[in-house]
Amino acid sequence: MLRLLLIANPSSSGFTGALHRDVVATLGAGFDVTPIWPINAAATRQRAADAPDHGFDVVVAMGGDGVVHHVANGLVHRPAPMGVIPAGTTNVFSRLHGMPRNPRSAAKALLSAAPQPTSVAHISTNSESGARSEYALFSAGVGFDADVVEVAERSPHSKLWFGSIHYARAAAGRVLGPYRGRTPSINVSIGADDVQAVALFIQVHNLYTYFGRIPIRLGRSEDTPPIALAAEDLAPVLASKIVGRLVAQRDVARVRGIHRWNDFDEVKVTSDRAAPFQADGEHLGHARSVEISRLDDALLVL
Repeated sequence: MLRLLLIANPSSSGFTGALHRDVVATLGAGFDVTPIWPINAAATRQRAADAPDHGFDVVVAMGGDGVVHHVANGLVHRPAPMGVIPAGTTNVFSRLHGMPRNPRSAAKALLSAAPQPTSVAHISTNSESGARSEYALFSAGVGFDADVVEVAERSPHSKLWFGSIHYARAAAGRVLGPYRGRTPSINVSIGADDVQAVALFIQVHNLYTYFGRIPIRLGRSEDTPPIALAAEDLAPVLASKIVGRLVAQRDVARVRGIHRWNDFDEVKVTSDRAAPFQADGEHLGHARSVEISRLDDALLVL
């Protein structure tokens, strides 16, 4: 029988003890299950990374996109595939890959699931706090996007209970406040292009659902991911046009001051002052230079 390491985050919005017991019992029909609750993100990554060396064949993340992000960061380029039991508020990664939204149904589906490779983005930087290496599963951002994440994380209880609404409020507050009339402060370099911007958004795959059931597509349906979008300005009227076109899945690059690229290998971002950056809705810190590159088929997913 294959050995499965179940890494759960009991702080996830949809987590309960009864649900966890049911998931363990369901997975136990096909795997030798070892459930653990790591004490923090660093421990989660380490336990996931060490799992193949300790004889585990599969690692499953139970919780929201935070625990999925950290488990995946431990498993990139490792032989064990990752499974997901969605028990968070939004569960972007599981929606993106068409996994069952009900945790018990997701556990049942894992019994017959086959590993498939998926692409990620690698984020590297060297800031005042030291070098950092991170992998993004579905999104990355520098500037405004990461600033919103940083502000939203200051109220963890609101993030837990209100999810996407909490992030939308944080975004509106930044648009109407510090970003009103802000001069572009980051330089985005992709290939031969150099653009001055206030925000860089990167979508690792061509569609993701950060706002629950509302699909968000930065590019056109025919664009090959990853897709990058840089905004020169985020004045309130312009920001509302961008959001409207994104929700309607219309070509956002037609908006003035918006630049878009797809099917690129690397993005280099520099800034005169340290800019915030994020991956999968996790605030990673501030840096004056950030490099984001594509890694095809770097993670096995059930």
